[in-house]
Amino acid sequence: MKYLFCLCLAVGASLNGFAAGSPDDAKAVQGKWVPAKAELAGQPMPDAVLKIISLKLDNGRYEVFVGEEPDRGTYTLDSATQPKSLTVTGTAGPNSGKTFPAIYELNGDTLRICYDLAGASRPTEFKSIADTKLYLVTYNRKNE
Repeated sequence: MKYLFCLCLAVGASLNGFAAGSPDDAKAVQGKWVPAKAELAGQPMPDAVLKIISLKLDNGRYEVFVGEEPDRGTYTLDSATQPKSLTVTGTAGPNSGKTFPAIYELNGDTLRICYDLAGASRPTEFKSIADTKLYLVTYNRKNE
């Protein structure tokens, strides 16, 4: 469960808010997000886990909660790449000092991100594959 907690935090962290390329994306990703579905290493995350995760993106800073435990850090977006890329860096919590390369796709109130939780290389497609640490998550904007 501890690994899963760190994984979910890493995913949230990857969404830092400033963009190279499109200031529209940097502004559009800001807000609160909840996962609708997610996969790690090709395996779906249980609904019970998804229900306790929340992500907040605000001007290049992220905050992820898995239950009551926070993970905080920064993120940068680059909307000029194909697919669009993001880099998440943990500054406090279980991912402090770690960097996770990722790709993202923003479509209205849906944000899809694929992270390499191993921190090795940026994914090239939106897939979570067995025997990897690829984490694919689809977030929906949380309206308050």
